[in-house]
Amino acid sequence: MAQNSTVEDLRTKSDDQLSTQLVDLKREQFNLRFQAATNQLERPARVREVRREIARIKTLQGQRAREAEKA
Repeated sequence: MAQNSTVEDLRTKSDDQLSTQLVDLKREQFNLRFQAATNQLERPARVREVRREIARIKTLQGQRAREAEKA
């Protein structure tokens, strides 16, 4: 259920908002990798969550790009 609401929330955002969120998530992913390398990671599951959220945003951006090409 949580995943569906996340996708629904992402679909309501504009392209600029998605791009901003993507940049923030990539920055967080970078920081999480450093924490993992130095064994300071508090929530290891967050790495997976961030990776999947990035994939959701990229998928949505790709879908929008394909729709824009058709129109």
